[in-house]
Amino acid sequence: MPRRATADKKTLEPDGRYRSLTVARFINKIMYSGKKSRAEAVIYDALDILEQRSGGSPVTVLDQAVKNVTPLLEVKARRVGGATYQVPVEIRPDRALALALRWIINAARVRNGKTMAGKLADEVMDASKGQGTAAKKREDTHRMAEANRAFAHYRW
Repeated sequence: MPRRATADKKTLEPDGRYRSLTVARFINKIMYSGKKSRAEAVIYDALDILEQRSGGSPVTVLDQAVKNVTPLLEVKARRVGGATYQVPVEIRPDRALALALRWIINAARVRNGKTMAGKLADEVMDASKGQGTAAKKREDTHRMAEANRAFAHYRW
C-alpha cells in the first residue's frame, strides 16, 4: 500500500461462459491455491444445477441471491476513552459484495451434501428466496447494527 497515492483497483474480466462480473468474482472467491479451472468447474456445475431447477437464467438467480444477502450496515469496534463500542457504519458496495459472496460460499461449505456444486446450488437457491444460512447472517449483522444504533455518533 503506497503512503501517498491510492492503490489502483484491479479490473476484473467477465467470466467466459456467462460474461458476468459477479460470476467472475464468485469464481475467484471460491478458488483454493490458485486452482482456477477447478473453481470454474464447481461454479459452472452449480449454475447448471440452478438452471435445471429454476428453468430460467442461473445468473439472474445468482444476482437475486447476492442482492438478498448483501448487507447495508455492519458494526466496527471503536475505542473511546478506554471503552470499546460497537459502532454501526455503512458498508462500501465492493466490500458488501465481497461479504455476500463470502457468506454464501462459507454457508455452502458447511452444508451437508454430496458435491460442492450441489451444496452451492442449494445455498444460492435458498439465498435467492431470502432463506438459508447466508441470509440469516445478513439479518444477524443488521440486528447487531440496529441494537448498537445508540453509538452511531462515534462514527468516524
